[in-house]
Amino acid sequence: MDPSPATTHAMLQPVVVLIAWTLVMLGWTIATRLPAMARAGVKLSTLVGSKAADADRSLPAEAQWKAHNYNHLLEQPVLFYAVSGVIVLTGTGYGANVSLAWAYVGLRIAHSIWQATVNRVSVRFYLFIASSLVLAALTLHAGLAVF
Repeated sequence: MDPSPATTHAMLQPVVVLIAWTLVMLGWTIATRLPAMARAGVKLSTLVGSKAADADRSLPAEAQWKAHNYNHLLEQPVLFYAVSGVIVLTGTGYGANVSLAWAYVGLRIAHSIWQATVNRVSVRFYLFIASSLVLAALTLHAGLAVF
């Protein structure tokens, strides 16, 4: 066990990078969606109680891909944040766990870029499965640390 500050920071770095990436995707969503809304004649000032499905019906798919990915970054990565916290708290945030955390973040960023640009589902699916397997390995390591 190596709970030094440098070790803790090493495990938290990929966490911060994925949070920052999520904010990048939020910015990309806004930068893409607002012009698409203007072109479609949708005015924010007149919208009442709308939801994401409404935008899917009125905006081009390519404009929505960024928003869909932003939503995805607020789904499964929540588990990554939680398991990373467990790993840090148990003092096991070094070595393989740091490598796995970076692999997870890299796969999620690749998934984002792919979904936001090309969006061929088969490739997106493989990126999702690969990141899910990495998340499962991190979860196993966290479980071994607490049980």
